[in-house]
Amino acid sequence: MKFKISWPTGIIISIVAFVIFILSFVYKVTFLPQYDHHLVSDDYYKDELNYQQEIDKLNKAAELKQNITLKKIDLGLLISFPSEFEASKIKGIIAFQRLSNDKIDFELPIDLETNDLLIPDEKLVDGRWNVKIEWTVNNNNTYLFKEKIMY
Repeated sequence: MKFKISWPTGIIISIVAFVIFILSFVYKVTFLPQYDHHLVSDDYYKDELNYQQEIDKLNKAAELKQNITLKKIDLGLLISFPSEFEASKIKGIIAFQRLSNDKIDFELPIDLETNDLLIPDEKLVDGRWNVKIEWTVNNNNTYLFKEKIMY
């Protein structure tokens, strides 16, 4: 028995196969948990409204004689704050954000005795991190430091 397909039937079969192929990808991306798609921030639009204030804080930090430095050492990540400020008057928050997995993001409060702060090696997984440090001195000057690091 010979099976014969005419050219209009072949075109219809090809189009149907292509649509099924595309819909299978749409299903995977929408419903399967391993293709989790999320925004960088849950409050994306609210964050966007505060962007000019963020730029002002970044510029203020850039005008300092010495800005924050990050250095990877054997014990973890060493964050050095400017020595021109007294360590006990520096307060704020350090946020670590992992774009590939938001479940391991974390924040730490800044409470210093010296101008150096050590983040232990156990807290950081190898890979790319976005570090955002928002800190104030004497509760009136607010600064912001952002950096992307490979840990």
